[in-house]
Amino acid sequence: MIEAMNCAARFFDADYADYYDDLPALQAYAQRTGGPLLELGCGAGRVLIPLAQAGYDVTGVDLSPEMLRIARAKAAAAGVTDRVTLVEGDYASAALPGPYAFAFIVMNTFLHLTTQRAQLQALRHWREQLIPGGLLLIDIFHPDVAQLAALDGRLEWDRSWPDRQTGGTVMKWITRTVDLAEQTLHVTLIYDEVAADGGLRRTLVPYDARYLWRFEAELLLDKAGFVLEWIYGDWNLGSFESDSGRMILVARRRK
Repeated sequence: MIEAMNCAARFFDADYADYYDDLPALQAYAQRTGGPLLELGCGAGRVLIPLAQAGYDVTGVDLSPEMLRIARAKAAAAGVTDRVTLVEGDYASAALPGPYAFAFIVMNTFLHLTTQRAQLQALRHWREQLIPGGLLLIDIFHPDVAQLAALDGRLEWDRSWPDRQTGGTVMKWITRTVDLAEQTLHVTLIYDEVAADGGLRRTLVPYDARYLWRFEAELLLDKAGFVLEWIYGDWNLGSFESDSGRMILVARRRK
C-alpha cells in the first residue's frame, strides 16, 4: 500500500489541487481554538499549507514519504516552514509533538482504519494528543444503501487532467465493490498516464475502506473519551439529514 501511495503521490496532489470545500470550515475551527493544529493523514499538504499561511502552527502526519516530500516543498515555497511540522508515520499511533487544540482528519481518511479495534485505538491515541477540551473533526462520507448495493466492480471513469510534468494526460479510473456484512469497500484507483507519443503507463492504488453509520460513529467517540458537539451534513456546516453526502463529526475531548 505504501509503495503504491508513493508512486501515486503526484497524482493525488494534482487530482485534488483545486479542492478547497473543506478549508473555510477548518479555518473557522482553527480560529475558534487558536491552535496549534494537527492534521491526521495530511498527504501533500493541500489543507495544511493554507492553514500555516493563515498564521497557525500545524503538525501533519502521514505514512507516505513521497507525500511528505511534496508537502515540504510546498511549505518551503510558501515560506511557512517555521510553522509546519511534518511527521512520517502511522497517523493512528505516531508519536507527535503536541498537545493540540484542534485535530482533524478529512476526505474519508479515517475509513482506512478497517477494524473497530483500530478505530478505537486511533481515537484514544488522538485524544491523548489534544489539550483538555480540545476538538477533533472527522470528515467521512454518509453511506447510502442504494448506492452501496450498486457497486459491482465495474470500471468507472472519474476525470482527466493535463500532466504538467510530462506534457501528457492523466486519466483516472476507479473500481469499487462492497462487502455489506463487513461494511467494507474494496477500491482500486487507476491512473493512466498517456504520453504525447501515445505511450501508456498505468499505476494501481488498491485499498479497503470501512464505512461507518452515524450512531456507530457516535458510540466510538464516546468509548474513546470524546463528547460529540455536532454533526454536519456538508462543508457549509448545514444540518445532517437523511440525504446528506457527508458526515462531519466534531467532538470535544473529555477533561
